[in-house]
Amino acid sequence: MGRDDLYITVPSFFRCPISLDVMKSPVSLCTGVTYDRASIQRWLDDGNNTCPATMQVLHSKDFVPNRTLHRLIQIWSDSVRPRRVDSDTSSNNNNNSSNNNSPPAIDQVVDLIQQMDGHSSSIDSLSKIVRFAKESEENRKFLAKSDGFVQLLVEALGGGNASDGAHGNNNIRILEQIVRIIELVIGEIQDNEVLMRLTLKKSGAGAGDCLASLLLLLQQGSAESRIASTRVLESIAVSAESKLLIAERDGLLPELLKLTSPEKDPSLIEAGLSCLIAVSVPKRVKVKLVQLGAVKSLSKLLSDSNSTTSTIEKVLKLLETVSSVKEGRAKICEADEEDGSGKCCLSAIVQRLLKVSSSATEHAVTILWSVCYLFKERSAQEAVAKANGLTKILLLMQSNCSPCVRQMSADLLKMFRVNSKSAISCYDTKTTHIMPF
Repeated sequence: MGRDDLYITVPSFFRCPISLDVMKSPVSLCTGVTYDRASIQRWLDDGNNTCPATMQVLHSKDFVPNRTLHRLIQIWSDSVRPRRVDSDTSSNNNNNSSNNNSPPAIDQVVDLIQQMDGHSSSIDSLSKIVRFAKESEENRKFLAKSDGFVQLLVEALGGGNASDGAHGNNNIRILEQIVRIIELVIGEIQDNEVLMRLTLKKSGAGAGDCLASLLLLLQQGSAESRIASTRVLESIAVSAESKLLIAERDGLLPELLKLTSPEKDPSLIEAGLSCLIAVSVPKRVKVKLVQLGAVKSLSKLLSDSNSTTSTIEKVLKLLETVSSVKEGRAKICEADEEDGSGKCCLSAIVQRLLKVSSSATEHAVTILWSVCYLFKERSAQEAVAKANGLTKILLLMQSNCSPCVRQMSADLLKMFRVNSKSAISCYDTKTTHIMPF
């Protein structure tokens, strides 16, 4: 074998100007220069707004696949493959191992979609589509707009019946990939009602099947697939009927509540809270949440010093939601006897006033206004006074709060002025300062 057979000359225009490697998925910028998709995406993600080769300022960061060049590279690759010597096998295997982690090209993804079966798909094919979807927003849009692709995913999700043993574990892994793809393309689906109708349809692979698969992932899936499952559930909770179907599916609400335990990862907690907020609009769902012990769980998160701002905002939003039913108000006012403190959830709410964010403060004041002023729960009024809530409300009146919060605070002060014999009864809610007492 000659020396020339050991070396392959690569046409220069097949190489990416950034990585200098043969392009796997060539795409062209508005400047007309073509790059490998992964390389130029990294360049743009780093905040650059110029063409790397020409340094021209980009009027648009969109790029389009260069299908002609892609086909030429494929033809060239096929022609030089027979010339590769056996001694390169080991090196090629290493390269292939590395390429397995690279996103596939659009043409490959189209083939993978065409080969998909709504009731059985390979983990390898699905994982390739996941990598493709994670690479860029353009890829996610492509998948969302691919004719019948979302329906195929939903059918695959509904058909995933895991069993015990290795086969069951394999099915769970397939479900994890499916729900991850759905989560990635959700943001590019223009009408979530379409996804809701597909997922919760009552014929064939109906609501029970898809919700059962999502429940299985919440119970046995990885942290990433649990988060993806909650986001899928949240995205299809777009109507009163869909919210009820989700909430009344045996086991779903308890599993979502388990995600909000303070011991869980913050990302899991926030995903669980967001989903619960989305499904808890109907009165029946609010009552069921209260019966499952949601108020106690949320109170623990409020009192946890490690809870993030976003978590506190979501906790208070959910408590505001359940405070609109009498069962919720009763639990919010109920003293916690387990820790011997005798404190109720209201104490934790008062402590968070003015300490988190304007959004959290608004939710907190709305809860206090609802239980103390609107529904005149006597035990709630006493708990707020005991937790030094009056001082917090007075401070809130002086702050740069919204007109709505200011009005609710004024209502609360008027109520306490009527019910109290303390110096607060002399306080004029129209003043803009705190009188000493």
